[in-house]
Amino acid sequence: MNKREFITLLGGAAAWPVAARAQQPAMPVVGLLDQRSPDELADRLRGFRQGLKDSDFVEGQNVAIDYRWAQNKEDRLPELAADLVRRRVAVIAATGGIGPTLAAKAATTTIPVVFIVSDDPVRLGLVASLARPGGNLTGINFFNVELTAKRLELLRELVPATTRVAVLINPANTEYTETTVREVGAAARTIGLQIQVLNASTSREIDAAFATIVRERPDALFVGNDAFFNARRVQLALLAGRHGVPAILSDREYAEAGGLMTYGSNIVDVYRQVGVYAGRILKGAKPADLPVVQSTKFELVINAQTARMLGLTVPPTLLATADEVIE
Repeated sequence: MNKREFITLLGGAAAWPVAARAQQPAMPVVGLLDQRSPDELADRLRGFRQGLKDSDFVEGQNVAIDYRWAQNKEDRLPELAADLVRRRVAVIAATGGIGPTLAAKAATTTIPVVFIVSDDPVRLGLVASLARPGGNLTGINFFNVELTAKRLELLRELVPATTRVAVLINPANTEYTETTVREVGAAARTIGLQIQVLNASTSREIDAAFATIVRERPDALFVGNDAFFNARRVQLALLAGRHGVPAILSDREYAEAGGLMTYGSNIVDVYRQVGVYAGRILKGAKPADLPVVQSTKFELVINAQTARMLGLTVPPTLLATADEVIE
């Protein structure tokens, strides 16, 4: 072999990896759309990535995740959803309630969308049926609205003298607000409670709602399920503690932030299920053929330290049934 042949062969060998890389298929991209900010959702995002891993997809290895955060500004969601569509992602995970789901639904009729909602997705017009969604949307229903009566019962069990309950809702979340007020009202009448509905869709309005609570002195507070309230859980816990108001929410993060009690679906597992469905779609499954998953893992979390601060004695029956007691 002469020198020229050797150099040609060497140059060709150096080019092989480049050619091989060029022939490799592009890594699929999952778009994640949420109305909050990532620093509020660390545990949930770990659950989502675990679900992808359960379906054999690992971020950075064989799948990319393109995140879009609305930073608690819901009016940004349509443009963020449209941006993911322009990016031609393989699937959109619409997390954080009905807002991201409706934005994704309006932005595309072809890209698969996996949603998380806390109310009946058929009633919301997202799918044709739970068993056969029929379009480009499917996802998880985590039953927060349906658990309203149980939360009121738990609140009454912890604070037996309760007769008047303030109900905090976000009027901007119209899809859930009407259902929440209706469900809370029906459940309250069943167990002999009076309710007072308070509205808040900004941090200042939460402060104003608590000013009303201080003035009206209800016995307890029921906070409706809402992504904005979840994002403001520290503010809610601090205000409830400062003003001595026993309060219950749906998401365990509230109790972890110092709130009294939560009861709802295991939200980390809900996000894991979204990741599993996103992975199945990446493997070729059609959302129309993937039944809506009904959440089956529910958890009661009690912050015993907060209970003591409020002068409450947690009944042994509640302690025995709690999935976690924070000391």
